[in-house]
Amino acid sequence: MNLSIKPLVVTLLLVGATQAIAASSVDLAVKGLITPSSCTPTLSNGGAVDYGKISAKDLNADRKTLLPMQTLQLTVTCDAATLMAIEGKDNRAGSDYENDQMEYGLGLINGTEKLGGMTLGLRNPVADGVAARTIISYDSGNTWAPDYMFMDDTLLSVADASTVAPMPVQMFNADLQINPFIAPTNQLTLTNEAAIDGSVTLTVKYL
Repeated sequence: MNLSIKPLVVTLLLVGATQAIAASSVDLAVKGLITPSSCTPTLSNGGAVDYGKISAKDLNADRKTLLPMQTLQLTVTCDAATLMAIEGKDNRAGSDYENDQMEYGLGLINGTEKLGGMTLGLRNPVADGVAARTIISYDSGNTWAPDYMFMDDTLLSVADASTVAPMPVQMFNADLQINPFIAPTNQLTLTNEAAIDGSVTLTVKYL
């Protein structure tokens, strides 16, 4: 028994000795890169899509109701050719009826009821006057794959037809397609007017 205990005692003594002589300071590294160029995103119609008043009687009771697709023009203008991507942040996080990473919420009604959701996608991308394609990154820009849908915690960028990597661009244009839906009305309390309240912030990220 003594033979099995002694190695443990020695180990504890060595650990104690290491802690006693450990350095009493630690380094902090603050890193980054300041880019000389900047990019400005804009949306047609002031970024607003208005469906007006919709009668609850025109909505499906037992399945979601798809609203007509709307399209806005997204333009990103940079001072010079710049590696950039676009992030879509849900300002109504947690309100998407289907809890789908590919969807954004339309807000809550009556405090807790999820009114519906919507998908956002970029179609017909053009980079500096030339047809291009969009690509997506799920890991903050480390790797990329072809896709056109905005998703939570992802980046969309632009590439040419032969590569799957972001390309520098000075002027980027694309159709932003908005596809909203309303949750089944048997899951909602619609005794009063309920506001469709989707909100997404599109932010340019420099790569």
